Amino acid sequence: MKNTPLTEKHISLGAKMASFAGYNMPISYAGIKEEHKCVRENVGVFDVSHMGEFIVKGREALDLIQKVTSNDASKLAIGQAQYSCLPNSEGGIVDDLLIYRLDEDQCAEGEQAYMLVVNASNIEKDWEWINKHNDFDTRLINISDQTALLAVQGPNAAQVLQSLTDVALDDLAYYTFTKGEMAGIPNVLISATGYTGSGGFELYVDQEQALALWEAVFKAGEAQGIQPIGLGARDTLRLEKGYCLYGNDIDDTTSPIEAGLGWITKTKKGEFISRDIFIKHRQEGVSRKLVAFKAEGRRVPRQGYTIEDENGKGIGKVTSGSLSPSLEIPIGMGYVTKELSKVGTKIWISVGRKRLEAEIVKAPFV
Repeated sequence: MKNTPLTEKHISLGAKMASFAGYNMPISYAGIKEEHKCVRENVGVFDVSHMGEFIVKGREALDLIQKVTSNDASKLAIGQAQYSCLPNSEGGIVDDLLIYRLDEDQCAEGEQAYMLVVNASNIEKDWEWINKHNDFDTRLINISDQTALLAVQGPNAAQVLQSLTDVALDDLAYYTFTKGEMAGIPNVLISATGYTGSGGFELYVDQEQALALWEAVFKAGEAQGIQPIGLGARDTLRLEKGYCLYGNDIDDTTSPIEAGLGWITKTKKGEFISRDIFIKHRQEGVSRKLVAFKAEGRRVPRQGYTIEDENGKGIGKVTSGSLSPSLEIPIGMGYVTKELSKVGTKIWISVGRKRLEAEIVKAPFV
């Protein structure tokens, strides 16, 4: 099991630790509900250094990215980021990822540079997949083991971080980024992104500087009541916003059109992997759709539970489920047949001998 540069820090803080994507990661500190509320209402810090980072650099860097990703990266200006996915050859999803258009200071004339940020569980798979399709004048560099990542999330994130940098954080629009000094550490990539739906920033830094940055951020946020946040609250936060989690809501067998990710599937941009399949999905429709639902009672619908219609016929599966800390009711997502995917439709979740009544709703939940 791998460690991040902050693993020992988490242990010293009394975090509940567990294996996640092959890393020893903090699941919770004070408790998921308290940590969730802290991010929604104040500011919290996640160690997400287990994520993978690839540099794509060369004269045809954009051509490679356009081939292997579904979104249109040609729209990116330097300093902008984009959410996208890596389609496989059968219309499924190898991974979802972020694409950063980097400056060209370290590039030769005519070259461009990008950073791809991928899920920890898929680093090796994604690396092999992209390299397999790299028949361009482009170099790939895996910097995952040299890069640490802190996600400082919540409505008060900018207030805490501004004291540590001269970068005007309020001027960083959503899904833009810059490089600057943070807490005396040079060349920190400061990104106005995150997967909580509560605003904030993600800070990419050399692993050797990770602990110093962590300590500085907590010192700056001490009066604000900043807290360390584990992966448990990260999951409930993203679920309340209806964000997909790879391995749960999307995987190698799910189409982005089925998953409601048509907005990152730009079939008019030109050729890319599985483009023809996605065009067909749009023209002919898909047989199932990912939906959000609220359930009655307090029982939590879990991944893999069968979703049924009123007659007890199976119509799909739950992909994510939790007790919403904000709403204090069970919520979830899952795939159901297209005919029964409309908002307002009543569904039932099979839990052993019991059936939980639920209703399809429009995401986000909060």
